[in-house]
Amino acid sequence: MTRHSLYILGSGAAKPSLTRYPSSQLLDMRNRQFLIDCGEGCQIRIRQMHLSISRMNHIFISHLHGDHCFGLMGLISTLGMDGRTQQLHIHAHEALNRLMTPWLKFYCNELPFKVVFEPVPANEVAVVYDDDAVRVTAFPLQHRIAASGFRFDEKPGMRHLLRDVCDAKEIPIAAFNRIKQGEDYTLPDGTVLPNNMLTTNPTTTRSYAYCTDTRYTESIIPHIEGVDLMFHDSTYDDANLLRADKYFHSTASQAADIAAKAHAKRLILGHFSNRITDFEALLAQARSIFPNTDIAADMTKVAF
Repeated sequence: MTRHSLYILGSGAAKPSLTRYPSSQLLDMRNRQFLIDCGEGCQIRIRQMHLSISRMNHIFISHLHGDHCFGLMGLISTLGMDGRTQQLHIHAHEALNRLMTPWLKFYCNELPFKVVFEPVPANEVAVVYDDDAVRVTAFPLQHRIAASGFRFDEKPGMRHLLRDVCDAKEIPIAAFNRIKQGEDYTLPDGTVLPNNMLTTNPTTTRSYAYCTDTRYTESIIPHIEGVDLMFHDSTYDDANLLRADKYFHSTASQAADIAAKAHAKRLILGHFSNRITDFEALLAQARSIFPNTDIAADMTKVAF
């Protein structure tokens, strides 16, 4: 059963191509929308995919290279013209606040909503978002500048009520919410009905990890252990292993190796250099190590 959706808005690297825009994704999890990176053209892809982003209140920026944040100003400006009033929270390394504040004052001085910058600690593991349904943890990657990966964890929901059992025991509706939260129920005659007689376990939770840009590093494995879906930098193929290391990126095989060692359930490759032309060969390299691997493509939906 799929419950969450990842929309690939941009799957390319620094230089956009006709088919691949720079990095950007929209994650829909537990009725919340999270934008992850905002490369140039992000808002165009949103419109091309006919996506509503009315529930998108939080943006996570992995690092401050332009192909991951040049789309922010345009998106914010458009949200203002669309009449948005909800606060917009941008989670990023502290320097983005200093860089964008004068631009916002110049270009977006009359926004009908407030832009709130939430600092992501550089080179640290930290919870950067937490509510009753989803927790987001940032962790350091290895790139030319400070860069963070993000793990999105769904929190357990309430237990599922066995309505036929509750009705048979004449349990009042007013008690249902406490029972779903795990409480036993005591009948008027003093008989205690254990919770596992009245409910079943909550729906299994799911998780997503976003890891780009980064060279191969096993230091991220503890932070992405067992994720249901994982996106990893695969800028180059195996023939460009030295180039990947030099420019702090990864190959498809390296991404697959990390996925296997982290016991991830599924891997999506992305952030492709324009040097890559044979994506079937790239996919084969990764699948030889981690079979449940797919290639990211712009304007596609990944359900999990």
